[in-house]
Amino acid sequence: MRLSRIPRPGPSQDEADPVPGEELLSIEGLKVAFDDGSRRTQALRGVDLNLHAGEIHGVAGESGSGKTTVALTTMGLLPRGTHVEGSVRYRGTELLNISERQLRRFRGRRVAMIFQETSTALNPVMTAGHQLMMAARTHLPGTRAEARDRVRAALRDVRLRDTERVMSSYPHELSGGMCQRIMIAMALSCGSRVLLADEPTTALDVSVQAEVLDLVKGLVASRHLGVLMISHDLAVLAQVADNITVMYQGEVVESGPGDVVLRQPAHPYTVGLLSCLPRLHGRRGDLPELPPVGEVTEGGCQYQPRCALASLECRQAPNLASVADGGDRLARCWKSTSVLAASKRGSGGLPRVPPATRATEPSLNGAVSLENESNP
Repeated sequence: MRLSRIPRPGPSQDEADPVPGEELLSIEGLKVAFDDGSRRTQALRGVDLNLHAGEIHGVAGESGSGKTTVALTTMGLLPRGTHVEGSVRYRGTELLNISERQLRRFRGRRVAMIFQETSTALNPVMTAGHQLMMAARTHLPGTRAEARDRVRAALRDVRLRDTERVMSSYPHELSGGMCQRIMIAMALSCGSRVLLADEPTTALDVSVQAEVLDLVKGLVASRHLGVLMISHDLAVLAQVADNITVMYQGEVVESGPGDVVLRQPAHPYTVGLLSCLPRLHGRRGDLPELPPVGEVTEGGCQYQPRCALASLECRQAPNLASVADGGDRLARCWKSTSVLAASKRGSGGLPRVPPATRATEPSLNGAVSLENESNP
């Protein structure tokens, strides 16, 4: 993919371009609690996560696992009165203790967020071009003409060729895929280094979803961006994620290279998520129902009430630790070694880990073929 050259501000106004592998975002011990006046709900329980230039880092888990809260905390978009502890650093700069004024300069200019519902992210009474121009002129210096050039270049980079028509259109006149590309273009025109993509393909059909994912991969490779891809769809993460973090009840329960985590999981929850994936043959598995609020014993394993392998030792909270024979892998489970061994065998009483399934390019007659690769 050939990318247009987006005009950049002078060195005094901009930071150095990221180097491949450079740490862009570092999250350590992040705890977030929401207080509605009558009770406090612990949304995050000490999350650790790192994102590097040129990396797509997937964050997986059910609704309510804390995935989006991680992104909203990074952007400083949590409601007033939220209790936050820990550290969120962008290229070494702490973000949790900066002023609101500094935070406004940081949002969009350094880190941008792409929301799931573009219909609510884009203003319905403003044209796409007006909204793109507002963002570009807010975050970067320069004349109106220079901002328009940046916007046009960004639209071409996300493969929207008819830039004038797109800029003069209102969101309801554009498809969901086009609106999602406009959100990505907005981040590019502002010079963002990190994209927080919250379920960016959920509302798109399969063919458009594949195009958007391919676009994101191309931008990451060419611009050395860091992308935090939040999704409950493991099939989507299997296509794009270099590394994957699996979250449950506000905790990281497993993390490591994407292909390793998805093919040979070391945590029962990851195994359960994989067993729920649709498959061509056989019946897919089911996760046990969520326990009632308050059933999880404080200090114990959060997954214990749903885990078929739970035992007395699970009443004590396990740490996120390296897995023996698991390579560059971390898991929060007392039985991670045995879970890994079972997933390698595809037996041991656990649901067999399904092979990675991904959609290939659509054929000319509109059919989509599935390409399965056997488990090693």
